[in-house]
Amino acid sequence: MSDLSLTIAPLRETDLSAIERLDDRAFGPGRFAKSAYRLREDNAPDFALSCVARVGTLLVGANRMTRVFAGGKRALLLGPLTVDPPFRDRGIGRELMEFSLEAARAAGHSLVILVGDEPYYARVGFKRVPRGRLALPGPVDAARILYRELAEGAFEGVSGAVARAA
Repeated sequence: MSDLSLTIAPLRETDLSAIERLDDRAFGPGRFAKSAYRLREDNAPDFALSCVARVGTLLVGANRMTRVFAGGKRALLLGPLTVDPPFRDRGIGRELMEFSLEAARAAGHSLVILVGDEPYYARVGFKRVPRGRLALPGPVDAARILYRELAEGAFEGVSGAVARAA
């Protein structure tokens, strides 16, 4: 019998096509119009900080971390965080986030931002960015821009545009 336990592992380039299919199932084609996707275009994820979840050999979730600038300060953009719909509500999303956040902290990163639902992401320490502090390219609901400090005080004084890292 095969092992059906959940494993979280760093993202590999060979995972990207399977993740794209997973994102299609979970989010559909409308995702490409969102502000966060504009920041990810032509901006490869940090493979050491990004991860996948597998049950046996089946890829059931993924989280990517992409380097950005937030108000001129180096930061990471978390997401998309994707869990295959049949595997939701099992804590997989939280495990993926915790893996990525711990890897980012260990690598010396201090600030992570994302666009998402505050009640969900608050469970791992994300807070709403005060209105007007950060601007993303394109339309975005300001109440959905969240941040998490990986080092105390990392968000102090951060204000301005969020842009792709060069």
